[in-house]
Amino acid sequence: MAFGRSSRSRRPVEPVTLKILVAGGFGVGKTTMVGAVSEIRPLRTEERLTEAGRPVDDLEGVEAKTTTTVAMDFGRITLREDLVLYLFGTPGQDRFWFLWDELAQGALGAVVLADTRRLEDCFAAVDYFERRAIPFAVAVNCFEGADLFPTGTVQAALDLDPEVPVLLCDARDRSSVRDVLVAVVEHALARVDAPREPATT
Repeated sequence: MAFGRSSRSRRPVEPVTLKILVAGGFGVGKTTMVGAVSEIRPLRTEERLTEAGRPVDDLEGVEAKTTTTVAMDFGRITLREDLVLYLFGTPGQDRFWFLWDELAQGALGAVVLADTRRLEDCFAAVDYFERRAIPFAVAVNCFEGADLFPTGTVQAALDLDPEVPVLLCDARDRSSVRDVLVAVVEHALARVDAPREPATT
């Protein structure tokens, strides 16, 4: 019995899976960003803000916020047939930062989401990834009513190295968030492929 070409099915591509963190200050839009691009129903660990938390939760600038992430957000996006990103959104409040070390295990890179009205809120995330040599990009979430600044101005205000990508984005928009994730992956892979300085003795 002869077999035609059609009987030979192409082997399915086994995708490479990469882990990306989404970090930033409280109320900056991390949960929204993960939800905007996730092709699965995002896992969210949000709890309602309570009166008991007011002494430790800084709500200045996000007074309308009623919930907060207490562990992580999780989503997944397929960038190409052979490339899948797992997204882990970190909690933004100081009291949950002890979770960051666990979430950062095995991460290729990170997005630091920023709000120009409260730019200082992302300093901790920038410092965290710089100290651990985790490649990251800064994505400025363009909130309505917020002043828009050139990316170079944001880069200077955060004292970033010149090679750190800074992008303007809308955390609610799938294509905008996807562009940010592509920039993070490209930046991280460029760092991995970059020639290392020879060791000196």
